[in-house]
Amino acid sequence: MRVLTIIPTYNELESLPVTLGRLRAAVPDSDVLVVDDNSPDGTGKLADGFAAEDSQVHVLHRKGKEGLGAAYIAGFKWGLAAGYDVLVEMDADGSHKPEQLPLLLDAVSEGADLAMGSRWVPGGSVVNWPLYRQAISRIGSTYARIMLGVKIKDVTGGYRAFRRSTLEALNLDEVESVGYGFQVDLAWRVAKLGLRIEERPITFVERELGASKMSGNIVVEAMINVTKWGLAARWEKLTRKSPAVAK
Repeated sequence: MRVLTIIPTYNELESLPVTLGRLRAAVPDSDVLVVDDNSPDGTGKLADGFAAEDSQVHVLHRKGKEGLGAAYIAGFKWGLAAGYDVLVEMDADGSHKPEQLPLLLDAVSEGADLAMGSRWVPGGSVVNWPLYRQAISRIGSTYARIMLGVKIKDVTGGYRAFRRSTLEALNLDEVESVGYGFQVDLAWRVAKLGLRIEERPITFVERELGASKMSGNIVVEAMINVTKWGLAARWEKLTRKSPAVAK
């Protein structure tokens, strides 16, 4: 399988070299695409330097900060056009351990259409997260799972490996989620297609370098979107069962 690991960046000057080094050592067969949103700290230029020295590292420069979802969509389209078989989502800050990527790739090799690294299945864990952060993540995943009717334990997690055919089955141009809710949105779309989703336990490590991009507004936006999607899906199901309701 030709594997492309997509790493979105915005001001990750400190973290990117560490993550790239670990990834290239852990999974040397994987190519890498750094998707940089015109980082003012020079992350894009740094990535260009790595690409100049390593033919398996590529850089996609975007005009500005447009959100995580938009960066991944751009990366997916780039990877599909380049003919990759598996496309991976990985954070630049080291929270997703590159050494655990083979777990996800093995799941795809064994038939998964989407392999997800999960903090909340047996064997999964988080490191250096305060209890309130763990509670927010668990509650968010549980709420999304109930509202959307999916069985995924860690639906908000962002360490993922997509089979090419899975992304081709989605209409990526319809995905408008750009922030935290993007991960929920994409997982839900895959689930609605009836494709095979596998979760593998991972250890999520809080970043040690750089600054987190997470904010309360991003979380609230995601919860609002999940509520809208869930209610819309319930209404659609109700109207299908009862044509009179639609009238």
